[in-house]
Amino acid sequence: MLVRITKSDTETQNLAREFASTLHAGDVLLLSGDLGAGKTTFVRGLAEGLGIDPGDVSSPTFTLLHEYRGGRLTLYHADLYRLDKTATDDLGLEETGVRDGVLAIEWPDRLSHDLAGARVIRFDVVEDVSRRITIDPEPPTTNC
Repeated sequence: MLVRITKSDTETQNLAREFASTLHAGDVLLLSGDLGAGKTTFVRGLAEGLGIDPGDVSSPTFTLLHEYRGGRLTLYHADLYRLDKTATDDLGLEETGVRDGVLAIEWPDRLSHDLAGARVIRFDVVEDVSRRITIDPEPPTTNC
């Protein structure tokens, strides 16, 4: 488990940019935290780390899913804030990130079911601009 305190949006983006170098096609990230905790800022850093213009990243609150191409991997960014659990039953998010990219889901508590192998990243507000970001270790790999 990795726990870091960031003291600015820039530090949050830098952490995510470094973390992006460890990602592979099919990775699913569950981003949990209160409003304004830094989830979308983290996704901007992921985009940059994957070779995508971070300026293209915006909160998908009204669009459910944004797709960013042009980097090492495609970045899919979902925001479930406006949905209730029953509305997430048939979204097909499991299939989205497994093809060619990484799926980052904000507000995963709205999901009606678990996503096998997903990594949880928690964002806690420490002070005005300081955040505690906790990244769960990689899920165990299974041999088939």
